[in-house]
Amino acid sequence: MPYLELSRLTKRYGPAAGIFELSLGLDRGRILALLGPSGSGKTTTLRLLGGFEAPDEGRILVDGADVTLARPEVRRFGMVFQHYALFPHLDAGENVGFGLEALGVRGGELRDRVAEALALVDLAGFERRRVTELSGGQQQRVALARALAPRPRILLLDEPLSNLDPALRARTRHELRRLIHRVGITTVIVTHEQEEAFDLGDVIAVLESGRLVQVGTPEELYTRPATAFVAGFVGRATVLEVELADPGGEPPARVRLGGVVWELPLSPAPGRRARLFVRPEAVELVPPAPGLLTGRVTDRRYAGALAYFLVRTEAGELEVLAPPDAARVDTEVGLRPGRRGFHLFPVEEP
Repeated sequence: MPYLELSRLTKRYGPAAGIFELSLGLDRGRILALLGPSGSGKTTTLRLLGGFEAPDEGRILVDGADVTLARPEVRRFGMVFQHYALFPHLDAGENVGFGLEALGVRGGELRDRVAEALALVDLAGFERRRVTELSGGQQQRVALARALAPRPRILLLDEPLSNLDPALRARTRHELRRLIHRVGITTVIVTHEQEEAFDLGDVIAVLESGRLVQVGTPEELYTRPATAFVAGFVGRATVLEVELADPGGEPPARVRLGGVVWELPLSPAPGRRARLFVRPEAVELVPPAPGLLTGRVTDRRYAGALAYFLVRTEAGELEVLAPPDAARVDTEVGLRPGRRGFHLFPVEEP
């Protein structure tokens, strides 16, 4: 039995808003990342988990106990908000102890619990530091310590790194994941950033328009997307409308692009037309030759050991990841398909 279970959870705000029959399970000590664009239902799910709103239908269970209608303070969930919500007139220790005092913790026990929580987030000895004296990353850890101090059963994180600059955000992601696993607390994090979800989540749930479309590890979502939405939302991909040389049947799929046919290790989609998602690493840049799809390089973006090339072809524009010296801008190249990095989904016929 999962430690945290959401069963057919539904919350309606209008005909196309809210969440609908969301069912998820999370084992103890694992991190679940809720990933999706704005309006997909991520924050609604988090508010239902925290008890700030009640669902119209469905149940929330923790360790087998139904907490669907329990008040937030009864659930014993910790919450870290997007803007941290630290009190600037209190020092770090007073911020961490604020929730404990509300629970009646006083005196030596209060000091010990505050010190314990700050030590968990590698801020031992910071009790008397003013919030305004702390860096953005340190403020984020104080907010996390405040959520951990009451020893919650579940930790909820609402876009907790969105206020940090990109370099600090990347470093803090790795620190946060290590910290959560060290503490061993079951965690649900909301994010609209794929990189953040991949870095933090043991399991990722992708939401679209209030509905759960796929649950899996980062690798599963990237390599085996269940829908065209997931294929386009998770990772980078060029989308081409293609014609199938032999619709239906067994792999390989024979896909016509311009005047050439690619044989891809995919099951052919039904119908004559399909949408082909091409990952940047799926295609190799080679010298032009008969029988190859050819195109002209229109742009090159350096990315260290590799570069992203934009290649305009008869079939459409493709983004290709290759060594920086693979081609120059405004030169003709050939494109040879690899054995992975392609996803094929049907197009509804008019």
